[in-house]
Amino acid sequence: MTLRSKTAFLALLIFAALPTNSLSADEAPKRTISLAASGAIKTTPDKVDISTGVTAQAPTAKEALAKNSAAMTEVIAALKGEGLDPKDIQTTNFSVQPLYEERKDGRAPKIVGYQVTNSVRITVRDVGKLGQILDRVVTLGATDVNSIEFGVAEPEALKDEARKLAMRNAIANAKLYAEAAGAKLGKVLTISEDQGIIVARSMAPAPMEMAAKAVPIEAGTATVEARVSVTFELE
Repeated sequence: MTLRSKTAFLALLIFAALPTNSLSADEAPKRTISLAASGAIKTTPDKVDISTGVTAQAPTAKEALAKNSAAMTEVIAALKGEGLDPKDIQTTNFSVQPLYEERKDGRAPKIVGYQVTNSVRITVRDVGKLGQILDRVVTLGATDVNSIEFGVAEPEALKDEARKLAMRNAIANAKLYAEAAGAKLGKVLTISEDQGIIVARSMAPAPMEMAAKAVPIEAGTATVEARVSVTFELE
């Protein structure tokens, strides 16, 4: 066979040799320590939330409602008269229920009257007036005081202080564990925070005690707490 060119190549194969790198030994896993710590800041409560209301009974629903409404109107007027902002007075429950008389002869219970309940949740921002307010509303017809909870109106600044304290406690505890294990505390790897909470003392004086005189109220302390979980590297 005659070839027109001096050199003819039917195929040219080029192999590129890839450099072979030896695998490095796996790095040893980092040693870490994880723990949780909390920080709590105590303060004097500057607000109090109260659940109160009126329960009235009468032979008919209409009479019970009228009786309840009259008393509740006076209670709300008294609260506003004590300086409470209308936005700090919120209705939380209103109900009308029949009252039954059990029969001994096996017959169905008989309706003998009706009960109307109207409850409100109020926020008192002058804690020093709490005893006076309770005495006033009970005198005017409030029959129920279900809870009294002290708290802090604006806890954010205190939460920040609690967060700093929680972190300081976490570092101190981690150093203690690290030293006990013969290691040295390294850098922080992760930080997570649980929801900051306010722990407040609560109490509920009996209404009959309130009507006698201005109620002595002890606000105690409110506690703003933060909790963190932290992971450190050990050296």
